[in-house]
Amino acid sequence: MTTRLADIAAQAGVSEATVSRVLNGKPGVAATTRQSVLAALDVLGYERPVRLRQRSEGLVGLITPELENPIFPALAQVIGQALTRQGYTPVLATQTPGGSTEDELTEMLVDRGVAGIIYVSGLHADTTADMQRYERLRAQGVPFVLVDGFSPKVQAPFISPDDRAAMTLAVTHLASLGHTRIGLALGPKRFVPVQRKIEGFVRAMQDQLSLAAEVIETELVQHSLYTLEGGQAAAMALMDRGCTAVVCASDMMALGAIRAARQRGLEVPKDISVVGFDDSPLIAFTDPPLTTVRKPVPAMGQAAVRTLLEEIGGTPAPHSEFVFMPELVVRGSTASAPGDRNRP
Repeated sequence: MTTRLADIAAQAGVSEATVSRVLNGKPGVAATTRQSVLAALDVLGYERPVRLRQRSEGLVGLITPELENPIFPALAQVIGQALTRQGYTPVLATQTPGGSTEDELTEMLVDRGVAGIIYVSGLHADTTADMQRYERLRAQGVPFVLVDGFSPKVQAPFISPDDRAAMTLAVTHLASLGHTRIGLALGPKRFVPVQRKIEGFVRAMQDQLSLAAEVIETELVQHSLYTLEGGQAAAMALMDRGCTAVVCASDMMALGAIRAARQRGLEVPKDISVVGFDDSPLIAFTDPPLTTVRKPVPAMGQAAVRTLLEEIGGTPAPHSEFVFMPELVVRGSTASAPGDRNRP
């Protein structure tokens, strides 16, 4: 018991006496200190005493398209932690090919009396989808927030990264390294984030390299799937068109682009530069470490929860889009363009 108290105290940064007071439910401990001790218990894998188990304020559904792309678990973790801190219990519902659809998962969550739902990269991002499903949900009195995607047809709070600015950051970086033939690999065109990335890419290529919009869209933009294999296929096509750098709409696609380059016998970044998007967990430890545009996941996840809780509390946030600025993280997958090695 003494060893356990010492471990918890060291992890929480408090005294053993404080840990003892928390574990025994004694008064006189600040709420933040109490939370630190409970977090230390969880991190070290100790079971909480029954008296300290919190009663949930209610369930909140989180619907994601899949979990293979590490950015979705990362976002789910931020949202889950933020909900837990506010006393709510997150329920993760994931779509899988051939499995439950977004509508089926929504119905299941509503049937279980969730207090609200957060959608990540859902049908709200698909310009071909029927947006009436969200109006029907609102009519049922279920608060919801939509992350990664936007539709003017839906009256709800939206949380998004600035996809256009992300492309400006990537293109400006590559152009500064002497690249004049830069390709963009991204998902199907019907999705709002894809359309916005194309808009940002075209504008940045016009500003930096004075290329015509028609040339950019027909020769330098390649649609594929948001997977490693999709990135590989798109990069192959862009390399066939003479690209010396590829901007990818996800880190998974960027890893596929690196694999495509190696299959051609090319080195990254010596022969071709690759930029990702997301800055997923562990992406800094790839070979080479990936230059990427960091999606502001912590800020977006916390904003989604804060906005949903305002909806639940009856003081809804404005039904508009909250846009968060991404950040370029330069690592080892980008370098001066081939034939331009004398640049600083």
